[in-house]
Amino acid sequence: MGTWNENRVKFLSVQDCEDELEQGIELINELKEIASKDKREKVPASKLKIGLKCGGSDGFSGITANAVCGLVTDEICAMGGTAVLTEVPEMFGAETILFQRCINKEIFQKGVNLINDFKKYFKDHGQPVSENPSPGNKEGGITTLEEKSLGCVQKGGTAPVVDVLDYGDTVTKSGLNLLNGPGNDIVSITNLSAVGCHLVLFTTGRGTPLGGAVPTIKIASNDTIATRKSHWIDYSAYGFDKQANANELLELIKKVADGELTKNEIQGNHEIAIFKDGVTL
Repeated sequence: MGTWNENRVKFLSVQDCEDELEQGIELINELKEIASKDKREKVPASKLKIGLKCGGSDGFSGITANAVCGLVTDEICAMGGTAVLTEVPEMFGAETILFQRCINKEIFQKGVNLINDFKKYFKDHGQPVSENPSPGNKEGGITTLEEKSLGCVQKGGTAPVVDVLDYGDTVTKSGLNLLNGPGNDIVSITNLSAVGCHLVLFTTGRGTPLGGAVPTIKIASNDTIATRKSHWIDYSAYGFDKQANANELLELIKKVADGELTKNEIQGNHEIAIFKDGVTL
């Protein structure tokens, strides 16, 4: 299993416990005691790692929320920080936009393999590669897989692609990284958390209360869902001045990195899910 910090990670085999709940609480209390001694320190933006995710996309997502996230991605990467883009099936049809920004031939080939391997995964399980958009996407105004994919890759901005990561890898290179994984919301957020992201930018046009192990900033593509689900949504990116939206979102990211709670944290929505064998769309 490799090495880990025994003060930070605890393991419990429930089959060996008389009372797994009691022993689990004991381990959690040990972790809490260690964490209580931690102190915040100022660090530069170059240390920040953000995950990029969209869920419940609508016809506005690609031109508002995702585009604004793209500007934020470019800014963070320009400052020496890191951004991670996943949801491989939702890159289908728009992958060349990412490929032409790969920093070298090796990364380009890893990107090609990323797409082709996921298509093969679908075919091996008898699933159509074009099983997107979802019914909710269609109701929101998205009509084709390519249209959805073009919106998805907007979150990656225009930054060079510095690395392509497999499921279970840890991000090591500053800049824009591509990460192998499905489009499923909670699997993606867990994947981004595990790869090393400090927070996740989650754009949505249809709305969702979802939250992961790290702060999940919900960014609405339209004001209607932001108003209707204000207890879910942290920021509305709907507007004509995308750069102004990006500047505001960057300020919110800084606040969250400093400890301000996101709506999913306030509501107590924290979930994890792994990428299991079989088909996860």
